[in-house]
This record gives sequence, C-alpha cells and structure tokens, in this order.
Amino acid sequence: MLRHEFQPGRLVAGAFLALAGAVYAGDAGGLWETPWFAVIPVVIGGLCLAGAVGVLSRGIRRRRAVAAQKGPAEPRLDASG
Repeated sequence: MLRHEFQPGRLVAGAFLALAGAVYAGDAGGLWETPWFAVIPVVIGGLCLAGAVGVLSRGIRRRRAVAAQKGPAEPRLDASG
C-alpha cells in the first residue's frame, strides 16, 4: 500500500531541477562551458510544466472522486426492449 499519493507535478519539477544541477555540475567539472543565465529557461520552463501537470492531475482526481461518490451508473432501459 502506498504511504502517500503520487504527485506527478513534483516529479516533473524535480526532474527539471536535477537537469539544472547536472548542467552546472558539468560546467564545474570542466566538461563544458555554461553561461550563468542558461539554466533560467530550464528552471522556469520546468516549473511551468510542473504546474500544468499538477493542475491536470488535480482535475483528474476530482473527477474520479465525484464519480466514485455517485456510484455506478444506473442501467438505461431502451424503448425497444
């Protein structure tokens, strides 16, 4: 059993921040040269994408919760039979 619910927005944010850290680590290690401002679009883009994913997942969870409260749909009887 899960101890907490899966939050994909935080996963996306963490992945982009890890990418930013890897870019700066490569610069510090001398593998490549990175200007100081190069990581800003990566971080901002990652946070915006994480926010969008978070809003989307929250909407999906709300829709599922409402559907679970209503219960199973009642079968419709057709006029033909």
